[in-house]
Amino acid sequence: MRAIWKGAVSFGLVSIAVKLYSATEEKDIRFHQVHRTDGGRIKYQRTCSIDGEVVSYDDIAKGYDIGGGEMVILTDEDFAELPLTTSRAIDVLQFVPAEQIDPLLFAKAYYLEPEGQAAKPYVLLRDALTDSDRVALVKIALRQREQLATLRVHDDVLVLNTMLWPDEVRTPDFGFLDDDIETRPAELAMAASLIDSMAGSFKPDEFTDNYRAALQEVIDAKVEGREVVAPEETEEEPATAVDLMAALKASVERAKAARGESAAPAKKTSATKAPAKKAPAKKAAAKKTTSSAAKKTTPAKKAARKSA
Repeated sequence: MRAIWKGAVSFGLVSIAVKLYSATEEKDIRFHQVHRTDGGRIKYQRTCSIDGEVVSYDDIAKGYDIGGGEMVILTDEDFAELPLTTSRAIDVLQFVPAEQIDPLLFAKAYYLEPEGQAAKPYVLLRDALTDSDRVALVKIALRQREQLATLRVHDDVLVLNTMLWPDEVRTPDFGFLDDDIETRPAELAMAASLIDSMAGSFKPDEFTDNYRAALQEVIDAKVEGREVVAPEETEEEPATAVDLMAALKASVERAKAARGESAAPAKKTSATKAPAKKAPAKKAAAKKTTSSAAKKTTPAKKAARKSA
C-alpha cells in the first residue's frame, strides 16, 4: 500500500506521527472508450466554450457560477490563503460512544500507521479507545477540504472514517410519511417470524459479486477465443403479493425450506373431527333398533310357549 497522507494525531499534548492509507479498494472492472472498428482509444480535448481554443492545464482555474452567466474565478493562491488549521494534523475533539454516530454519516475508511518513534503513543491511544469503548471524534483536512471523522480500532489498527457534515445529509420527504398507516398485530407477528427464520451471523466471505465474476468470465473467454456458456437461472420471479399475510406466511415457509427445516404439521380442523363423532351415534341407533325388535317378538314367543 502507498501512503496518501502524512501528519500527526493531536491527542491532548501528545502528538502521534502517522501515515494514512486507503483501507478499501473498488473491484469494479473498468473499461476504456474505444473506436468500435479498430479499438483505438477515444481522447478528449479541453476547449474553451467562448473562443473554442484548446486550453492547457496551466491555464485552467476553478470557477464558481453565481448565476446569470457570471463566474467567479479562484486561483491556487486563493485556496492557499484559506484557514485550514488542520492541514497536517488530526485534531481529537471529543470521545463519544460509537452508537451515537449514525452510519449514514460515514464516507470512506483509512488505516493509520505509526511513523518513526510514534509506535508507543499509537498503541497507547489504541488500547485506551478499546478499554473506554468509545471512538474519537476528529477533524482532518484532505484534498483541500476540512472533514469530520472518527478514530476507532479495527484488528488492532486505528481506522479513520471520514464523515459527512450534518447539512450534507438529506431529509427524506415522502408522501407516505404523512399517511396514517397502521399494521395489525398478526402481521407484525408474522413479520417477526419471518425475521427469525432468516436470522444468521454476518460472515463477509460468504457473499460474492456474481455480476463481476460473470463479467470477468466473459472477458477471459474473449481473450482465449472460446464461447461463453450462460448459467441457467434457478431463481423464480417474485410473484405480486395480493394478500400481505399470505405473502408473509409463504415467505416464512420458503425461508424454513431453504434452511432445511420441516414445516409444522397441520392441525386437524373441526371439519375432520365431525365424522368421528357421528360413529358412536350410529352404534347407539343400531342398539336401539335391535332392542325394539326384541321387544316386539317377546309376545309371540310367549304365545308359542303357551300353545306348546
